Amino acid sequence: MRFVFAIICFVLAAASIGLGIGQRTIFAGPDEVVASTTETTTSPVVVIDGSALNAYEQGQTVQIAGTPTISAAYGRTNDVLGWVGDATYTYITYDDATQKLVSTVETGTEVQVPQLAGSDLWLHEYTGADSLRFRANIPTDVSVIVVSDGITPAPSEVSIRWPLDNSTPWSGPLVAAGGGLILLGLALLIWALTHVRRSRGPRRTQQKPPKMPKLPRQPRYKPSKPKAVTGNDRPGSKGRRATRRMIRVVPIVLAGSLALAGCSVTASPAATNTPLATPSPTSTSTAETEIPEPAVSETQVTKIMSEIGTVVAQADANRDAELVATRVTGPALELRLANYKISAANAALADVATPIPPQVLKVVLPQQTDVWPRVIFAVVQAEADPAATTDPATPVIAPTALMLVQADARSNYKVNYAVTLIPGITFPEVSSATVGATRVSPDQKLLQLAPASIAGAYADIMMKDTESPFYEQFSAEGDVLRTAIGLEAQKTALAALSGTAKEEFTRAAGTAEVIAMSTSDSGALVAVQMNETDTVTPVKSGALANVPDRFKTLLAQDTSSKGIVGTYSDQLLFYVPAATAGGPVVLLGFANSLLDVKELP
Repeated sequence: MRFVFAIICFVLAAASIGLGIGQRTIFAGPDEVVASTTETTTSPVVVIDGSALNAYEQGQTVQIAGTPTISAAYGRTNDVLGWVGDATYTYITYDDATQKLVSTVETGTEVQVPQLAGSDLWLHEYTGADSLRFRANIPTDVSVIVVSDGITPAPSEVSIRWPLDNSTPWSGPLVAAGGGLILLGLALLIWALTHVRRSRGPRRTQQKPPKMPKLPRQPRYKPSKPKAVTGNDRPGSKGRRATRRMIRVVPIVLAGSLALAGCSVTASPAATNTPLATPSPTSTSTAETEIPEPAVSETQVTKIMSEIGTVVAQADANRDAELVATRVTGPALELRLANYKISAANAALADVATPIPPQVLKVVLPQQTDVWPRVIFAVVQAEADPAATTDPATPVIAPTALMLVQADARSNYKVNYAVTLIPGITFPEVSSATVGATRVSPDQKLLQLAPASIAGAYADIMMKDTESPFYEQFSAEGDVLRTAIGLEAQKTALAALSGTAKEEFTRAAGTAEVIAMSTSDSGALVAVQMNETDTVTPVKSGALANVPDRFKTLLAQDTSSKGIVGTYSDQLLFYVPAATAGGPVVLLGFANSLLDVKELP
């Protein structure tokens, strides 16, 4: 038997080792699957759908070729198609039946597209010459967009590779088990050989003389005695032992029968008269209204702010109006261009523009939307200098609140409002960047005051102070702008004039777009523009009016016989509570600057 067991171990070892090695060689599956298409296209854009990219798991490697220059990027499918717009494009999907890529041409009215690189929509960009290969882990709601130069046809050779999991976790254990069986078989073989060798040695035994067989005895005859007939001797009886066995079996059979009878009675619905439980119908919930996702992720906002901060810093350093206009628009651009004009006349005033730092995001609130235009509200703060923070005399850099607007899919986000937050203000609670916020309509009636009415109401307070009907609706606590340009400041300016001049002030709502974003408590963050005009004229015809010092930088004269007018622009950020919550409208931040000074005709 020892030899048999040894042979069995050797056979099992051979099978285990062979199976383990075979899993890594002849039985191993492919390590990747490839799908490609080489259909020639005349469209300037190729879009690879997210479902095609995720035909298999484990990520994907995209390879593109066919043109001298190749630009590719990936972003949300809705953003990709929004950027394509009305252009003709080749749409690549995956056919599960044939396991191949399928190309279809979607005809549009445009045959050219702008450059792909540099758009704020893309999560990642790639460029290459002749061929382009990149590996990513793109989800199903993200698509890849490919162009050549936007004018010539896009690359026609597209292939996607997916790695397959062909690992063999049992290969190692099988080979190891085979090795163990070989050792066990060798041990059994040595044991068997040793036993055989020992069993063939000399043996000494004492032999006893054989015994002689005994003679058989003659049988003796004995007459049988008659027996009395008993119950055990009746036909069919098997004796006392059978009777005893029957006596022991009968109680067991009776107990089992009673137990089975009891079970059958309990299980019968008719006997218990207990109704059977019936499953309750599943309630069908009504479909909830689908809320759009935030227009951008926090990572995208970080990238956008970094690019905007870099461009604005370079433009400010060179007073480059064209460069700054690529990332700033609306009231923020007006203030920036006025700052360039003032700083060109007086370099000491070059720092009046609201800073737009590229780092340290405090608040990110993208709009929940999948259409355009789109809005992002953000609060940024310049990174503090570690050496300067130790000096108590160094002023703390106030955060800057921004309203960014993307006009259409092919445009980048631009700063529309840029205000400095008032120190010590309590900022309202807003949603996280992953949730976003809705854009509030300017005529929203569910707030303490409609956003479209905010600028006009605040301007009226500047002119009338406590006499304004809106005075109680705005908080005066911490409102440093009211102190600087309000009614009391106007009276102070009038008192400083010479007897030969008079001054008139106006405060009115500006023409810039009102932008409002919802807060967590159903209130709104509202950005508006307010315009100021200060007009200084002589008291009598022919007299000379002294030009105020704040106007001399741009006017370049000390007196005027006709009069002068200075125009200011104020960017204002308010928190407006919900109508049901109560509480006043609060000024959170502002930015104001002198835009222009002219002599009256």
